[in-house]
Amino acid sequence: MLPSPTMDPPLVHLASSSNGRVSGKAWKLQKSATVRSHLPRGVKTKSWEDRMEKTKKEQAIKKLQAELEEEKRTDIQRRKEITLERKKIAEEKRRIEEAKAYMGARKAARLAKRAGRSKTVKH
Repeated sequence: MLPSPTMDPPLVHLASSSNGRVSGKAWKLQKSATVRSHLPRGVKTKSWEDRMEKTKKEQAIKKLQAELEEEKRTDIQRRKEITLERKKIAEEKRRIEEAKAYMGARKAARLAKRAGRSKTVKH
């Protein structure tokens, strides 16, 4: 069928690129930014200020946890030191008692020797 002078040919709208060029291909669509659906929800939806506020809160929580852990660690260390000190004191007492008993035995042996007694003859 021949086009009549009264009928205009169908218009094809071409999508232009960002710098004004036209591809000349009517089926090509205008390109847009990639939709990144795998981003974390906080990054995708919230503003920078909201994210920074959340980060500050998390840092404050971490700092508090670190302080509590340090306090707990120092308390455990203090209790260990107290236990070690008590063990040292108990060991020293035991050693002193043994030394007293040993010195007592030596003194008794000296007295027996002076009295003329020996292991074989006990008067």
